[in-house]
Amino acid sequence: MSRKRVLIVISNLEYGGAQRQAIELLNNLDSSEYEPYICSLSDYAPLKNTIIDADRRLIIIQKQWKFDISVVFKLIKLIKQLRIDIIHSFLFDSEIASRLAGRLCSVRAIIGSERNSNYSLKWRQLIAYRLTRNSVGIIIANSWAGAKFNSKMQGLPVDRYRVIHNGIDTNRFFPRPNLNEYKTSLGFDISDRLVGMFASFKTQKNHMLALKAMKRVFNQIPNTKFLMVGEKLHAGMHGSDAYYNKIWTLVDQIGIREHCFFLGNRDDVEKLYCACDLTILPSLFEGTPNALLESMACGTPVIATDVSDNSIIIQDGISGLIVPLGDDQLLSEKIIGLLRNKTLLQQYGENASRRIIKEYTSKKLAEKTAFVYEEALARNNKKSLRPRLIEKKRAK
Repeated sequence: MSRKRVLIVISNLEYGGAQRQAIELLNNLDSSEYEPYICSLSDYAPLKNTIIDADRRLIIIQKQWKFDISVVFKLIKLIKQLRIDIIHSFLFDSEIASRLAGRLCSVRAIIGSERNSNYSLKWRQLIAYRLTRNSVGIIIANSWAGAKFNSKMQGLPVDRYRVIHNGIDTNRFFPRPNLNEYKTSLGFDISDRLVGMFASFKTQKNHMLALKAMKRVFNQIPNTKFLMVGEKLHAGMHGSDAYYNKIWTLVDQIGIREHCFFLGNRDDVEKLYCACDLTILPSLFEGTPNALLESMACGTPVIATDVSDNSIIIQDGISGLIVPLGDDQLLSEKIIGLLRNKTLLQQYGENASRRIIKEYTSKKLAEKTAFVYEEALARNNKKSLRPRLIEKKRAK
């Protein structure tokens, strides 16, 4: 029996959550059942080196400008050339192009994605989604909050959605004890307490609140250092340049520069997570944050805001801590409390690592997504297959 050919389409391959999950899916789909390819609508692809067999499986269709309709026709040509059975898109422009091209080529299964929740759309984006919504068979959301948001936004029935939380590579992200040499190689003393925030510089991630909370932490525990790992978005998208500048301004205004370290995008984040005592994620909204899963997998507990599905993934008071949105005072208290309780830090870290191995691996991501692919193909073949959600929702 021939393998089913899958084309994953994404806007670019920059350092981002959706991009990394698309690659995790590509690398982990069962090669005996599927022959997957990935198409980026931009030649900006710093994550190319994480793709297995990239020279064969990565195709670039360079979008020339924001409303480049020629992308659709180039995508049609690619679909025909590769004889694609399933097209699975990530992010807005690739989503619209894939819906149009897939429909015109009569692709057997057109799968959409929702990677976030509670964000704002421009009116033209909303119109594009609604005009093409009947072309997509199933939309995979990486959070329950995202599925609910997307259903309301696109006006689609809830039975069109499947929830599959992100998965990460636990062969890369796992606890690494005794990283004192690595810690000193970064310029820190062994006795320094490290709090990390792994996030791109965009308003959603809420670095401003994190800095206000960390100032109180520095006052109480002076040997604490705050590591900000991540970069501005490519070409300053979503106001990232201005946001980054505001962060630097605030750092100087509140007098904490000596405690703050901007480390950029790095290839050794798995070691950085392990070097940290804890990480924080005070986001305004989310889908399923990779940084949350990666930190937990490394045995480093996370304090995150109660947005999207964070409180489903983190068992509050068991494998990490959940705090209300916008409360920098409480966030600082939780950080200080954990830094002063090494036994609890270790307990949370061990529980967090076990939870990721059990529930949120790349293999599980690929297996659950393959199930949706088969469901979509069966629907197309007019077979009776009762729709169902992939993950059972847990009570908060």
